[in-house]
Amino acid sequence: MTRCATVALVGRPNAGKSTLMNAILGMHLSIVTNKPQTTRKRVLGIHTEGDTQLIFLDTPGLLAPKYRMQKHMMSYVDESLDAADIICIIVDVKKAFERGNVIDPMWSEEITKRKTPVILVLNKMDMLGVPKEAMVLIEQARLSGLFTQAIAISAKDNSFVVDLIAMLSELAPENPFEYDSEIVSDQTERFFVAEFIREAIFKQFSEEIPYAADVSITDFKEREEGTKGKWYIAADIVVERENQKAILIGAKGSALKQVGEASRATIEAHLGKPVFLELYVKVRNDWRNDRTQLASLGY
Repeated sequence: MTRCATVALVGRPNAGKSTLMNAILGMHLSIVTNKPQTTRKRVLGIHTEGDTQLIFLDTPGLLAPKYRMQKHMMSYVDESLDAADIICIIVDVKKAFERGNVIDPMWSEEITKRKTPVILVLNKMDMLGVPKEAMVLIEQARLSGLFTQAIAISAKDNSFVVDLIAMLSELAPENPFEYDSEIVSDQTERFFVAEFIREAIFKQFSEEIPYAADVSITDFKEREEGTKGKWYIAADIVVERENQKAILIGAKGSALKQVGEASRATIEAHLGKPVFLELYVKVRNDWRNDRTQLASLGY
């Protein structure tokens, strides 16, 4: 007998969904920064242990869309909720305690209309001054009747993550595995390379640049096993205005060079191969609202 479940990780921006998936998988798969809205697309990660396979869907943070790209982001959330056998609502425990309510109208209606088991995951316990305060929220969650179970964790410190995995494994239905037990994701290396470049941009720049930028891989050449030489990867960084391009490139290319160095290190760690990375910055006016541009970027 084997168990297999698709688990949607859903919550507000910066609640720690990507950090949690990385902690569960024990690797850097979803990009993580301290800025909200880092995740834009659904990221699939597979955790297989013993007779149980859990397929995690890391989703963009819930928000009210302001432009077409954000509408696409929210469609990934809806699709993940529809596909899920189990829903994990990830909540920043400190913010929930400060507002005095664990229930959020941004997601409560969505889970109410579904019959899927829902686990409340109070995350960032490392940021809460008095841990027992979380028990107030857990009791509130129990009385609401919205949740199958609730748990308090710290994805950053990996505290009680194993207990969450055990909870999910118990809820997983009897099903054959959907993926080979050695696979950790079904997404392409190109996808992850683009994400790692975007992560470097988010970490290096503040304000508008990270949100106005996206990445398209234009060339990806692998070297055959046993041959010397680096893998060649070229990517376009797309921004909306000329002044954004100038900031991203920096004086004599210094800022773009830093993005390249930071992202190349992450890419090489992920691929386990040396990489020659070339980055180009292109201006695409209002690409976040342009259907054709969004499609070319995988939205």
